[in-house]
Amino acid sequence: MGGNNREADMTAIASAMSRALRSITGFDVLKHFMFFCGAGILVFVLSLTYGLDLSPGLF
Repeated sequence: MGGNNREADMTAIASAMSRALRSITGFDVLKHFMFFCGAGILVFVLSLTYGLDLSPGLF
């Protein structure tokens, strides 16, 4: 009884994942890679400023 419903659910999930993976282009991969690099650079710069007095009086 429940086997047919579960099989239909698994088929729907598999086809949705297949459509999603086929729609990813090289530009999308590059864009995500650049976002991760930007986030890494931001974290690196913030870690460099740890302990510095960045109050408005400094400037």
